[in-house]
Amino acid sequence: MAKLGKRTRAAREAFAGKENLSVEEAVELVKSNAKSKFDESVEIAMNLGVDPRHADQMVRGTVTLPNGTGKTVRVAVFARGAKADEATAAGADIVGAEDLMETIQGGTIDFDRCIATPDMMPIVGRLGKVLGPRNLMPNPKVGTVTMDVKEAVEAAKGGQVQFKAEKAGVVHAGVGKASFSAEQLADNVRAFVDAVNKAKPTGAKGTYMKKVSISSTMGPGVSIDVLSATGNAPAEAAE
Repeated sequence: MAKLGKRTRAAREAFAGKENLSVEEAVELVKSNAKSKFDESVEIAMNLGVDPRHADQMVRGTVTLPNGTGKTVRVAVFARGAKADEATAAGADIVGAEDLMETIQGGTIDFDRCIATPDMMPIVGRLGKVLGPRNLMPNPKVGTVTMDVKEAVEAAKGGQVQFKAEKAGVVHAGVGKASFSAEQLADNVRAFVDAVNKAKPTGAKGTYMKKVSISSTMGPGVSIDVLSATGNAPAEAAE
């Protein structure tokens, strides 16, 4: 524990007084202080000027990060017949119908993304209380209720990230690993911010992007200058 304490203190000292950095500066700072024995994830958090309790202020979508997430994503697919075969061929880890529903109802959720063909939704719908709170419920708005299961599975495996504003208007996601190059992480951060920027809901008023910050799994967070993160879209960041 003493070693962890020293590392935490050193990281906090390195981050002290630093805020609203450029994307590149923030990435370098986070990478240089990610010194755990495992490859820490790099995560982004965005505070948005929305109240997702109102339908016209919900922020939700997907983005395929240019350099992937660095994580192995396990995908479950609800499908039958030829579509089940298609899902398996595309690399889905779990494929089923009623049997998969029963497995999930039994408490086993061994996957990170859930996809379903439209005809499976009456079955999947029974799992709303289980999958919903875990943000695993298939939804046509993010492409996880689809007949093109091949594309959906490949997207999930290839670095596609889903995002959704939580109650306080916060969006967060993993955007890579500390072992990624600074350039790879910066590209991923900008791609994610751009996707959230484009998902600005019609009901959002005033400042949309209030704060953007990144951190590693074990490290402190550092804020990024919003205009640096949005690149060519400053008008959307602060109106």
